[in-house]
Amino acid sequence: MLAAHFWQPPHDSKAGRALSARLDHRNPLVFDTHELGRRPGSLQRLSRSVEAPTVLGVEGVIGVPEGAPVEIDLRLESVMEGVLVTGTARASAEGECVRCLEPVELDLDVDFQEMFSYPDSDDRGRSKAAADDEAEEDESMTPLEDGMFDLEPMLRDAVVLALPMQPVCREDCEGLCSECGANLNENPGHHHDAVDARWAALQGLAGSLGTDEKDNMSGKASDGDVRSAAEKQEK
Repeated sequence: MLAAHFWQPPHDSKAGRALSARLDHRNPLVFDTHELGRRPGSLQRLSRSVEAPTVLGVEGVIGVPEGAPVEIDLRLESVMEGVLVTGTARASAEGECVRCLEPVELDLDVDFQEMFSYPDSDDRGRSKAAADDEAEEDESMTPLEDGMFDLEPMLRDAVVLALPMQPVCREDCEGLCSECGANLNENPGHHHDAVDARWAALQGLAGSLGTDEKDNMSGKASDGDVRSAAEKQEK
């Protein structure tokens, strides 16, 4: 008797990927558009305070700390193609000055906008024919999933673009001394006497010659003292 075998999709199949990427309505960065009712021209405004996800910024340089509050205001507008999302996010970023390594804090107020398409509409808002089911999806718009969209990728892109790649604590930051690491903002008169490395060897040689000459002069003076004492004894 042969055992029955059931076909299962491979882990890397589209079905498997879609299942693993399914949106969770409990995620505070996932928003529902069902109230718009797919009526072109209908609007919905939402405000929400969420905790910043991981790596919201330039990792290792500057960004919004994980768990920090992010205030979000959204405007959802139903159009023929789908839902146009326009929003603003406010948060505080933290980092390190690239010149003096002191902490840097930056208030962010970023704007973003993106179109989320209905899964059963083409790029002109018309219903797709059955023959087009296998056509390549339009990459210019992100499809809604069960009437929901994930704001995190859009929020992350907006924050990264708003952050400086080389943050400084202030525009005229003097940085650190390249020789000893002293903070030049706290010690504006700090400096080191410049010594040309090309003359360092000659200065050492001059010093050693001076010492030898002094020793020779000391030796001559000692010989003279001995002779003078001997002449006095003869007299």
